[in-house]
Amino acid sequence: MKKYMAGFLLVLVLIAPIYAVSGFSITLGEATNNNAAYKNSMLSYFQSKTDKNITDANTKVITASEVNSVSKNVTGLVYPSSKIFSCAMVDLSYQKGIKVIVDKSKVTVVTPQMYANALQSSGIDRGYVVVSSPVPATGEAALAGVLKSYEIAVGTPIPEEAKKASTEELYLETQLVNQTGQNGDKVAQLFSDVKNQTQSQNLQNPDEIKVIVVNVANQMNINLSNNQTQQIADSVANSQKVRSNLTNFQDKLQGMSQQVSNPGFVDQITSFLQEILNYVQGLVSGQ
Repeated sequence: MKKYMAGFLLVLVLIAPIYAVSGFSITLGEATNNNAAYKNSMLSYFQSKTDKNITDANTKVITASEVNSVSKNVTGLVYPSSKIFSCAMVDLSYQKGIKVIVDKSKVTVVTPQMYANALQSSGIDRGYVVVSSPVPATGEAALAGVLKSYEIAVGTPIPEEAKKASTEELYLETQLVNQTGQNGDKVAQLFSDVKNQTQSQNLQNPDEIKVIVVNVANQMNINLSNNQTQQIADSVANSQKVRSNLTNFQDKLQGMSQQVSNPGFVDQITSFLQEILNYVQGLVSGQ
C-alpha cells in the first residue's frame, strides 16, 4: 500500500505545476485591495473586459515594497502603500501576439504601446493585458503589477535585470512625452522602431544604437537633444543585454500560452487525475 501511495504522491507532484498555474491572473494595488469599493470597481471593470469568470483568476496583491524594489533604482521615486492603486489582468490564452488595453479614463500618460514596448524588454510577446486604476494615475507604477501578473500566470519569475530594463524604458518614455510635447503613441513608436532595428542588427553598443535613434527620430520629425538621444540608446542597449537571460522565462511563457489555449489538454489531465484518485480510493477501500 505504501508503494501505491508513494506513486500517487509522485503523480501529484508532477502535475502540480499544471494546476497551480492557470495562465489567467489579476494583480490589485495594495491601496485598492484595502478599499472594498475600489477593489469591487476594479474586479467589475476586469470582468467587463473578458468572457472568462474573474473568480477563476489567480489574484494577488502588488505591494509598495514590490513596486519600489525596482522603481527606486530607476526613477528615484519611493511609493507609500497608500499610493499603490494600479491593477492589471493578464490572460495567456490570447493567441494573436500581445494585446494591451489601458483604461484611458484613469491611466493618464502610459499608452498600450508603451506597455507593450516595456513588456517586450522582459521577454513578453504574447497575452491579453488590461490595466486600470480606481483613481487617476500616470501609469508607470502599474508596470510592476503587470509583470507580476505575468509571473503568476506563467508560474516562473522574470529576471530582475529585465524588470529593471523594462521599468527604465517605460519611465524614459513618459519623461520624453513631457519633455518633447509628443504624444505617448508617437514616442512609443520611436522606441519600437529603434528596438526592432537594433534587434535585427543584433547591436548592444550604445554608440551604434545612437545612430539608429537619430535616423528614426529624423524620419518621424521628433526633435531630440543629444542627451535624450543618448538616454534612448542606453536604454535600448540595456534591453538588448538582458535578452540572453530571458530564454527560460520565454520558454515557460510559450509553453503555458499553448497549454491554456488548448482546453482539451487540461481536460485530459483532469480525467487522468480522476482515474488515479479512483484507483487509489479502490485500493484503500479494499484494505
